[in-house]
Amino acid sequence: MTITPEASRAGGPRGASRRTAPAPPAAGPVVETEYRPRGPLDLRATVLAHRRGPGDPSIVSDGGVIWRAMRTPAGVATIAIAERKDAVKATAWGPGAEWAIAQLPAFCGADDDATGFDASLHPLVADAHRRNPGLRIGRSDLVFDALAGSIMEQKVTGLQAFGAWRRILQWCGERAPGPTPRPMFASPTIDGWRAIPSWTWHRAGLEPPQSRTIVAAAARGASIERALAGASTGSERDRILTSLAGVGLWTSAETRIRALGDPDAVSVGDYHLPHEVGYALTGERTDDDGMLELLAPWTGQRQRAIRLILASGVREPRRGPRLHPEDHRTR
Repeated sequence: MTITPEASRAGGPRGASRRTAPAPPAAGPVVETEYRPRGPLDLRATVLAHRRGPGDPSIVSDGGVIWRAMRTPAGVATIAIAERKDAVKATAWGPGAEWAIAQLPAFCGADDDATGFDASLHPLVADAHRRNPGLRIGRSDLVFDALAGSIMEQKVTGLQAFGAWRRILQWCGERAPGPTPRPMFASPTIDGWRAIPSWTWHRAGLEPPQSRTIVAAAARGASIERALAGASTGSERDRILTSLAGVGLWTSAETRIRALGDPDAVSVGDYHLPHEVGYALTGERTDDDGMLELLAPWTGQRQRAIRLILASGVREPRRGPRLHPEDHRTR
């Protein structure tokens, strides 16, 4: 959407939290498909791993159907995904509907290759693997969306990051087509990310280091996407992504996981992850170096091991109060 002078003075669309959402665009032709996975598929666990908080306006779960709004290379699209016996039924609307339908199998983990993964190396991982046969690592193939969302989550609480993501999509994204259960929004274009003014980021609750990093990344967004398309290893992808100012290994790994379905990516630098991995595998918390040592036997499939560790339900007991999110908008 175009940010009008009136919206700019307000620091975002005027009354954005109270206004009635605009009517969805014309849906255009409806495109349908049925995808039959080769093996077990936990659709909710696989697809909802891409949701950024329960209020994410681009992914909504409603009545057994998962709705997803996205900005595809062909334009905005909405896809509704539901399990039907041994198949996944999908219906898509909008200019990008054909792209969304073609990408559905990858989003559901069809390209996820567990060859060489040995769950028996640790009893907890083996048990989680047995109890979660449908766990898949899906890929969105939307690099800049994954990068922008990951940058938003740098060094802040999930509550802060998810709130900023929600507001930016609602204010600066595009209303999703189709009969969505509630107003849904696709992300801005790469140029749209770049054009978001500083006061809108501030009103959305995102801190300046993150907003500046997203705007700077958007200036190279298209070239970064092209470079990643030609990269075949995690180290090559890290080199490309970390060439962006403000993007480190944590942000690179989070982008690789969501956009590319990378089964070996490890989010080094995460506040909680080393503690959770260490506690689950040894009964003691550890740091990044200790986590990498523990995950080394699964090199090539470390993200899969992490997913199974988290799916096990084993959690380190809380040792103190939760981090209170700081709202810099009041400064």
